[in-house]
Amino acid sequence: MFEDLKGKRVLVTGASSGIGANIAELLGSYGASVGVHYRSNKKGALEVIDKITKKGGKAKLFMGDLLQISAAIKLLESFVNTSGGIDVLVNNAGEIYGEVNFLELDEKSWDDTFTLNAKAPFFLAREAFRIMKEQGGGKIINISSVSAKYGGSLKTMHYGAAKSALDSITIGLARAGAEYNILVNSVRGGFINTPLHKKLGRSEKDIKDRIRKIPLKRAGEPEDIARMILFLASKAGDYITGEIFTVAGGD
Repeated sequence: MFEDLKGKRVLVTGASSGIGANIAELLGSYGASVGVHYRSNKKGALEVIDKITKKGGKAKLFMGDLLQISAAIKLLESFVNTSGGIDVLVNNAGEIYGEVNFLELDEKSWDDTFTLNAKAPFFLAREAFRIMKEQGGGKIINISSVSAKYGGSLKTMHYGAAKSALDSITIGLARAGAEYNILVNSVRGGFINTPLHKKLGRSEKDIKDRIRKIPLKRAGEPEDIARMILFLASKAGDYITGEIFTVAGGD
């Protein structure tokens, strides 16, 4: 089912760990030529590349701070110049800045959260759209969050709003891309077992309490998201666009 991915030029942002790393590794294992983007975790990104190449795949390293839109555009241009085009863009990079009660939220945390989770993905997608339009099509997959469904928590309202904006961008780009065979979809991840939770200072109790609210009673794994990306990036997803898929254990 996924053999057509062989040789596809795929850029995955935020691919040095967690969900992004798993997406890059899985697509690379099926023969895609993967651009592994990172901002600061070069060691993690190199480990991802090593895993891909050991399985016979191809991968190259790309660095860029997506809080700077000029860097985001340069990243896309660099990938295209190196690869000769782009077949799939996976806008995975994301983070929550200022996980505090919304009454205490500062403007910079709001701005940075929106920039990384909505603004940068839009400009990356826009530049990829230009290339895909000329080459006869392509796929853009945005990694959203179930936070968009619920509006986030009292501490992540701005993150939920940013991911809602990303879902709206998905729908708009899908409509614009249909006549050019540019397919655009979102994948809303649920509570996924990644290093992000400890980075944000969430306790074991907080994590267990959150998991109890999930109908399947377990956290998702990065592979759960990666498999959905694999499906959409492959020929199996060739008649799907403008959709928002939730991978959240029933959440």
